[in-house]
Amino acid sequence: MVDLRWVQMMARYNAWQNESIYAAADKLDDEVRRADKGAFFKSIHGTLSHILWADKVWLARLTGQPANFGTIAQSPMFVEDWETLKSERQKMDGEITAWAAAIQDDELSGDFVFFSHAQNAEIRTNRSLCITHVFNHQTHHRGQVHVLLTASGVKPNDTDLPFMPAG
Repeated sequence: MVDLRWVQMMARYNAWQNESIYAAADKLDDEVRRADKGAFFKSIHGTLSHILWADKVWLARLTGQPANFGTIAQSPMFVEDWETLKSERQKMDGEITAWAAAIQDDELSGDFVFFSHAQNAEIRTNRSLCITHVFNHQTHHRGQVHVLLTASGVKPNDTDLPFMPAG
């Protein structure tokens, strides 16, 4: 069951994990971060750019803002510059954390309607399902990045939720 504490915990987890992943990726040179390693979004940089893009799209949808950030195919190049990507990631994590801190119980349930460019259709589904998807999507793709980082010789910190520092 999605509740306020869960959303806030997952926002904290997201920020904690992004800090670890980006710190590890920062130890690599740009050529390694951009190398096509066969991942769905090709590279470490492309996958991290996609995650940021998706977070921006979903947070805009969830807050009723326009979600015009390009297409999923463009998402690996959403932010081209590494330093800008790191800065935008930190900013987005702050926005997600602020959204999670301000969300109300009635915003966690009921119908949710949005337009999916990937499906080229209006989608009507459960709001809590979409909120869960935001955090699941981040974790899924960060897991891919974790593998790519490890294969590149750098190791992010633990990913286990019980090891997250108290916040």
